[in-house]
Amino acid sequence: DDIAAGRIFANRLRHHLMEPLRAAVARGVPMIGACNGFQVLVKLGLLPEPEAGMQTATLADNACGRFIDRWVKLEAVRESKCIWTRGLGNFELPIAHGEGRFVPASPEHLQKWEAAGQIALRYAADDNPNGSTADIAGVCDPSGLVLGLMPHPERYTQFTNHPQWTRQAAEGGTLVGTPAGLRFFQNAVEHVKANAGSAVKV
Repeated sequence: DDIAAGRIFANRLRHHLMEPLRAAVARGVPMIGACNGFQVLVKLGLLPEPEAGMQTATLADNACGRFIDRWVKLEAVRESKCIWTRGLGNFELPIAHGEGRFVPASPEHLQKWEAAGQIALRYAADDNPNGSTADIAGVCDPSGLVLGLMPHPERYTQFTNHPQWTRQAAEGGTLVGTPAGLRFFQNAVEHVKANAGSAVKV
């Protein structure tokens, strides 16, 4: 990461695993990359535009110039093809990164991804922590199977993971149902089960 977050690992994957990764997506295998995983997927070229065969976006230094470690407000984009974010509305997840500012190669690329339903997550309520273009917190590939995002869904799989869970419980808050982070992974499992008889092979 001294060169740029995720770049060295992305280069290793490009030379040793790029074709197997593409083949996995082609047969319907969901993939997710959170934080450094997002950085790797973008610099590998699997996101947002794998058909281009090159990197079409980057995750640059946070606009504030500092590492940020806190919870942020997010909004799942309704029009997105992303299988991971289905049924999610507004919620919170933690972030912890110094290079999370999503920057497309050009305004035309951004327009293309928005039209194709590839913008999966946005920072909500003026809570863009890193200066990402168009408040983008996560994007998917054209199939909707591959998701990259800077927030950490794996860190919110129980309500007690939230720093204010006791206050939320005392105030009659939202400690019912499924924590937002866990819902990501349930969505992926549900997608695989629903498509088990077609292209998906585990």
